[in-house]
Amino acid sequence: MDTNDRELSYQTRSQHEGLAVSLVAVSKTYRSGGSESVTAVDAVTLDILPGHSLALTGRSGSGKSTLLHLIGAMDVPDEGQITIDGTDIARLRDSERAALRRRIGFVFQRFHLLPALTALDNVLAPVLPYRTDFDKVARARELLGAVGLGDRVKHLPSQLSGGEQQRVAIARALINHPGIVLADEPTGNLDTHTGTEIVAVLDRLRTERGLTLIVATHDASIARRCGRTLVLSDGRILSDSD
Repeated sequence: MDTNDRELSYQTRSQHEGLAVSLVAVSKTYRSGGSESVTAVDAVTLDILPGHSLALTGRSGSGKSTLLHLIGAMDVPDEGQITIDGTDIARLRDSERAALRRRIGFVFQRFHLLPALTALDNVLAPVLPYRTDFDKVARARELLGAVGLGDRVKHLPSQLSGGEQQRVAIARALINHPGIVLADEPTGNLDTHTGTEIVAVLDRLRTERGLTLIVATHDASIARRCGRTLVLSDGRILSDSD
């Protein structure tokens, strides 16, 4: 079994199980040149139970996206510790961190679909280079059906509405049987009604598949759909409520 095979087997072993997330005194500072610096996340301590949903809220620049990127192993903290499923992100090699990211589903404000690929091929894209222990095409079709697009598998992104494109992006995020889904302003490019539908889809899939769901949003109505809401201000936790 080669490295890619091992990584995918490791990832799909825990399908249908959400992953626990723990942060202890996590900080991240960005330097823009000279002596100027901005602390985007400031001494955040947080525990998220497997299968639970959490909304990260706050004004623009409050640290929501940075915190999400740190949890998603797209960046590493300057201080503190982040563990996912008991694994300390900072202690991982680059290849191990990449393997961990394959256990995490990402949904962004911009759909990031490949315009020349059909809905089905966009969902398949993350797993095409790898061997998997599941039927890739069957899995992609099942996920498109789960998000209400079973009859749109051959459509290009240009033939889909904004809400439909985001549903394709959600299906793509789930292709690897992730234990965590991170959504960064997933309704930011959608109207209110469509945005509400998208959050309902995410929450339904979380419940059905046992996912841990973390959503960064400035929309209070979306935050209320999550089981827990964290309000951030200047990179710090201002309030934490169920």
